[in-house]
Amino acid sequence: MMTPRATVTRRLLAALDASPSRIPVLLGGCGSGRTTVLRQLHERIGRTSAQFIDVERTATTPERFHQAVGVASPFPGLEAPAPGARAAFDATLAFFGRARTPNGEPATFLLDEFLELRTFESFPGLRRVLHDALDGLTASPNRVVLSSRYVARALRLLRDRSSRFEVIHVPPLSAEDTFDILGPGQAPGDAHDADFTARTVQALGDGRPAYIKALADELDAMREHGGGDAISALVSQLAAGGRLSMLCEFSYELRLHRARGYGALKAILEILADEEGLTLTEISQRLQRTPGSTKDYLSWLEDVDLVSSRQKRYSFTDPLLRVWVRLHCRATVPSDDDIAREVHRYALPRLPQGEPALAMVTAGTADDEKKPWGIIEID
Repeated sequence: MMTPRATVTRRLLAALDASPSRIPVLLGGCGSGRTTVLRQLHERIGRTSAQFIDVERTATTPERFHQAVGVASPFPGLEAPAPGARAAFDATLAFFGRARTPNGEPATFLLDEFLELRTFESFPGLRRVLHDALDGLTASPNRVVLSSRYVARALRLLRDRSSRFEVIHVPPLSAEDTFDILGPGQAPGDAHDADFTARTVQALGDGRPAYIKALADELDAMREHGGGDAISALVSQLAAGGRLSMLCEFSYELRLHRARGYGALKAILEILADEEGLTLTEISQRLQRTPGSTKDYLSWLEDVDLVSSRQKRYSFTDPLLRVWVRLHCRATVPSDDDIAREVHRYALPRLPQGEPALAMVTAGTADDEKKPWGIIEID
């Protein structure tokens, strides 16, 4: 899925090996490769010494979460809890603190999407479940790694907490990483052309491994049918049913459902898709709501990292998601011309400069079906 993030892995291991060990918190948005890094770390530490737990998939009720942790754990000693949600959660937290490997060494727990523990807040006695979890993990002698796709929420939760927590942001892929993903066969021509292709794909994919891999696979498929370019690959991938389009849809729906004010938030995203860099007042006028209520809506969007504010002007956090909203949050399925036009608009300011770049935009069809939707020429 992605090239190994050697620097991030070294930081994670250094935090775990410190005395006393720190608790690294790995943060990165959808498609950033955060879970992949955590799974690579799991393999490196060893399956008998570490347990990977997908909290998002297993945090249903405290009792069933306790059961799911125990069934998959390589560590013995998980005791049956007393009846009740609070007792089950406390028993799981105690297990995180006292578990040992079969060799009697401290255990390592990798909790992916740890913020999903807030699911338990609706159960009696667990209104402060995230704070209780962090307090319990801080007091544990075991080694723990946490991760989340919700950067703003995680940073707010960790504010003013123990210095044992160390925040690590997953960096975007570099052009060199992208070159490795593309491979020599997907960048035909000399080394200069291959480097330019890698830099183009890296820029169009915003450095996100999931986006870059989707573009790389599309380029590979195009090569089997006579060849293609990065912009053509992006056009094809943003069409309905394209893998990159579905990745954007997943991020869009998941984050909106984790926020409040679903309908109004979608309206604001559509407003920012039409024009970014708007102020609170400008957004409230377009939304036809008061500045006070609009400010609340914007804060909820920031809370799930859908938008960010710079100098009091709001924009999409994920620029490619903005393209998807422009294309797919409408009454009709976008046409091939619609997709080509939006990709042109997105790609032009992002393409590597300093040399001519010629791209014929197609939808990845056979040669005799290609449509001449226009030529991009960058001087």
